Order: sequence, then C-alpha cells, then structure tokens
Amino acid sequence: MAQVVQGRPGAQEPESQRPTRRNLPWPIRFLDTTVGMKWAMALSGVMLIGFIVFHMIGNWKMFLGAEAINHYGEFLRELLYPILPRTVFLWIMRLGLIGAFLVHILAAYRLVVINKRARPVHYESKRQFVAVNYANRTMAVSGTIVLFYLLFHLADLTWGVGGAAGNGWQRGMPYENFVASMSRPPVAIFYIVANLLLAVHLYHGAWSMFQSLGLNSPKYNVARRYFAIGLAVLIGVGNTIMPLAAMTGIVS
Repeated sequence: MAQVVQGRPGAQEPESQRPTRRNLPWPIRFLDTTVGMKWAMALSGVMLIGFIVFHMIGNWKMFLGAEAINHYGEFLRELLYPILPRTVFLWIMRLGLIGAFLVHILAAYRLVVINKRARPVHYESKRQFVAVNYANRTMAVSGTIVLFYLLFHLADLTWGVGGAAGNGWQRGMPYENFVASMSRPPVAIFYIVANLLLAVHLYHGAWSMFQSLGLNSPKYNVARRYFAIGLAVLIGVGNTIMPLAAMTGIVS
C-alpha cells in the first residue's frame, strides 16, 4: 500500500480520490477507447466526405458561367432566411464542419500515438505494425498538407487576405474570386497537388472507415475497395479540372 505524504513532490493521491474511468459518463468512456476513437474518426470522416463531394459539385457550376455559381453562392448565404438572419445557417454548418475536423484530427493523433506505443511480439504482428504505421504516416502527411491548403484556400478566396485580393477578387463573388486565385500558376499547381493528396487520403480513409464501423467482411471487401477507388478518382479528377480550366484560360 503506497503511503501518502502530503506537501511533498511525488506524493501519491489516495486511491479513493483518484478519478476513474468508471465514474465518467458513458460517451466519454467510450471515446477514450481505441474503438471509440475509431468510431469518432469514421463518423467525422463521413461528414467531411459529404462536404467535399457536395462542395465539389457546387463548384462545378463555374463551367456554367459566372451567373450560375454566383447565384449558388448567394443561395448558400440565404439558407433558412428569413427564419434565421442571413448567413447564420451557413455559419452553423461551417462550425459543424470545424468541429468534425477537430474530432477527426484529435482522434487520428490519439490513434497514431497508440500505434507508436505498440510493441509487436512476433513476426506476423511486426509486419502488421509496420503496415499500420506506414498508413498512419501517409495519412498524417497528406492530412496536414490538406489542412494547410484549406486554411490558405479560405483566406485567399473567401476572406480576400491572400494574393487574389489584388488580382480581381470581389467579396461574395465566387466565380471572379476563383479565377483571380487560380489564374496564378503557383497557386493552381498547389491546389492540384493538395487535391491529389486529398484523393490519396480519402482512399485510405474510405477503405478503413467501414472497418472502423464494424462493417468488415471478406464478401464486402471488393465493394469497399471499389468505393474507395471511385471516391478517390472522383475527388482527384473533379477538383483538379477546375484549376486547370482557370490556369489555361478555359474559364476566365
């Protein structure tokens, strides 16, 4: 039995006063487990995938001309108006996405830390540990680059604090702002590279998402792989044709 010495460094707290996982609410106990973190990462990933797909489809309106995509941007700002003030519901969705990003990043970080602390005991588990660790490193690198790109993308196109502000940027005009930003080759190339990395990230994420949710069966693996490949190709191609069109003058 450990002796309690009050007022001295290193003194141990009585066991009766220590917080235990059993005393925590069930959702917190669940999220503190590896399974809970995988579920949090998977469900937040579903939200983010939905946003990425619908955001891409909305942006394709730029090929219909300035009026089409600018009208779409105004529609988003007036969602649920006049029930709510203008742009309020849009900001509610943005805050929800920010929350999903934070949950996704924190859960991924916790899982990476747990994997690094793992100690394989035989050859087969060592092979599995190396494979998982490699996937984690790939996801971490691509996810970090995509996060920095997202912040730059918002600053440059939405807030007008990037170089696009001096190249024809206009507040609330998605078409003019996209052309102003992507007509600069370095920005367009960075956009393309970031979206290719996003496609790789989504391939790994979509493949492991079903496993995290317990939908892991050999008879579904082929469908899971096709879904992951299809999603990665859709996002990779769908998001890169837009900067290519602006950079080459097809959209101007």
